[in-house]
Amino acid sequence: MAAGTGTGASAGTDIGTDRGVGKGSGTGGTGGTGAGGGPGPVRAALLTRRIRWLVAATVAYNAVEAAVALTAGVLASSGALIGFGLDSVVEVSSAAALAWQFSAADPATRQAREGRTLRIIAVSFFALAAYVAADAVRALAGGAEAEPSVPGIVLAALSLAIMPFLSAAQRRAGRELGSASAVADSKQTLLCTYLSAVLLVGLVLNATLGWAFADPIAALVIAAVAVREGRNAWQGESCCPVPAAAERERAAEGCDCCA
Repeated sequence: MAAGTGTGASAGTDIGTDRGVGKGSGTGGTGGTGAGGGPGPVRAALLTRRIRWLVAATVAYNAVEAAVALTAGVLASSGALIGFGLDSVVEVSSAAALAWQFSAADPATRQAREGRTLRIIAVSFFALAAYVAADAVRALAGGAEAEPSVPGIVLAALSLAIMPFLSAAQRRAGRELGSASAVADSKQTLLCTYLSAVLLVGLVLNATLGWAFADPIAALVIAAVAVREGRNAWQGESCCPVPAAAERERAAEGCDCCA
């Protein structure tokens, strides 16, 4: 991690320099706000390192989450749990794509990778939605009923407690740095929070009341949210490539993909 931190500092400095922020320019010098409204070089370096640490934490947690959810989902024949596990796989791929983007030291290279990163995130969401929706419809049409899953309930509750903090931290850093892909990835993490709540309700209803239909319904909700977030990520390439200082201008234009 020492090498990654050093690269992050260099990369962040390049970002500030590329935006026309020199030493002593802007209102806060190298650590304050740059002339173009973005962070100064020192602040940009800090934000870059923070995003890298948050991406690493997200990948680690979601890898474990995916393994537990997919295993529990297969054992319980739960489409909602399987969909939740696949969403975790999507989040890992999204975070990996973001890490690939931020691994470039050159600001121009990072900017060139931004669009491709957003497209990877969007396509991953669409693929997830298609699979989960098809499996849910099959279950509602008379497929195997899901069995109660205590490990699934515990996992959903744990994710509901952890994911909001990871998402909020990465979203703040991404908006201040002006990275649409970092914001899109943070929204994937936020999606995990929503899905955790939906999954928890479905699993608890099935376990306590025997409502097996609650599981595929929860899966359909997961699919619908995934489609929405995929659309937002796809549009985010041209919607939010500017620092958070221009947020009011974006809001006036009706853009909400980074909201």
